[in-house]
Amino acid sequence: MSGVEDHVTMLGQDSPIPQSPEEAVLDRVPNPHPDTNYVARFTAPEFTSLCPVTGQPDFAHLVIDYVPDQWLVESKSLKLFLTSFRNHGAFHEDCTVAIGKRLVELLAPRWFRIGGYWYPRGGIPIDVFWQDGDLPQGTWAPDQGVQPYRGRG
Repeated sequence: MSGVEDHVTMLGQDSPIPQSPEEAVLDRVPNPHPDTNYVARFTAPEFTSLCPVTGQPDFAHLVIDYVPDQWLVESKSLKLFLTSFRNHGAFHEDCTVAIGKRLVELLAPRWFRIGGYWYPRGGIPIDVFWQDGDLPQGTWAPDQGVQPYRGRG
């Protein structure tokens, strides 16, 4: 797999922000509880990318949930990966699904979902949801906790 590391490459050292998501390296570490189904959650309330048409910034609140199997994503590498989108032009749907697919490729989790709750631009909010696999029976996955956009009405 391209861009996949089975060891930690960024902790304890200066790590520049990757110039693009393609250049970003995601690290993974062994799951200390591979015999247990549990949900790990990452929340990125200030995610930023660029509109591919206008070049204007787009903002989202991302919620990433997964049930790990053998691997966990290392959080510093995930933060740098997500930050690499700040100069990346792509539509909301592409950003959300591409992040999900990259993490599924890296981790091969038992279950994965991402919710991209995008702030309105041009008067229309776009929320994007993607899931891979079925939640293992008996595993609790809480609501993502992000209210749908209601505007001022």
